[in-house]
Amino acid sequence: MLDLLELQQFVAFADCGTLSKAAEQLHISQPTLTRTMHHVEDAFGVPLFTRGKNRIACNETGLQAVAYARKLLEDADHAVKMVQAFDRSLHTIHVSSCAPAPLWSLLPVLTARFPDKTISSRLEDMSIIIEQVVSGNCEIGILPYAFADERLLVVPFLREQLSVCVPKSHPLAKENTLTFSQINGFNCLVRDQLGFWSNLCHEKMPASKFLVQTDNFALEELIRSSTLLCFTTNLAGWEQQEVLRDRVIIPLVDDEATAAYQLICLPKNKDLLKPYI
Repeated sequence: MLDLLELQQFVAFADCGTLSKAAEQLHISQPTLTRTMHHVEDAFGVPLFTRGKNRIACNETGLQAVAYARKLLEDADHAVKMVQAFDRSLHTIHVSSCAPAPLWSLLPVLTARFPDKTISSRLEDMSIIIEQVVSGNCEIGILPYAFADERLLVVPFLREQLSVCVPKSHPLAKENTLTFSQINGFNCLVRDQLGFWSNLCHEKMPASKFLVQTDNFALEELIRSSTLLCFTTNLAGWEQQEVLRDRVIIPLVDDEATAAYQLICLPKNKDLLKPYI
């Protein structure tokens, strides 16, 4: 009967070339490793080594056995990882969202309702979100538009309205509303990890350049000190409103500037969306 630990030692011996080097690497005694080589040879039932005075080496059959041993160890490692991943999936609710703001509302609700589960979230492209939910790789998806699919339960969630924030001295500050075409060409400060909003702004404002910030403190300092436009939404927290106190917040009235978020899941997972159904 082949033993995985013995196979690991067999492969280590083949890699090291000598029993002494392999024993040192494995932190075991050389006599122990010698016994292991005998056990492996007995398990395969054929000679695996050529033996000389105080030395053994893998013969041609032994090298083939090493190749199979490597494959068995890789398969065993893969099996362990897959079983561990499956067990984590039983205790994890995966959420894939097209934007960060809906997560700010949804994740606390899920955490409160399912305290024994881990809530995992990530931002994804919309097509990937649908694919992940349909395939069962995530339990809840969040899309920015109305969506119909007979395979899925679709529940309206939140609305997010995008606005542009301009310095009070800016020529656009007198406007009550704006469109993407009106701000196209103005350079903007933006956060990273904005999901579909980033793609939308690049698409609608091809003449603009975007200074993307990964550090919130740096972004806030730039908002306070620069004349570059930036963005906010009705779902932004009070902290951002404080940073924007010296700017005029002007709604964008393009249809695309309003996201009507939808929660999607497989019907078997509808209990996850119970508060919103």
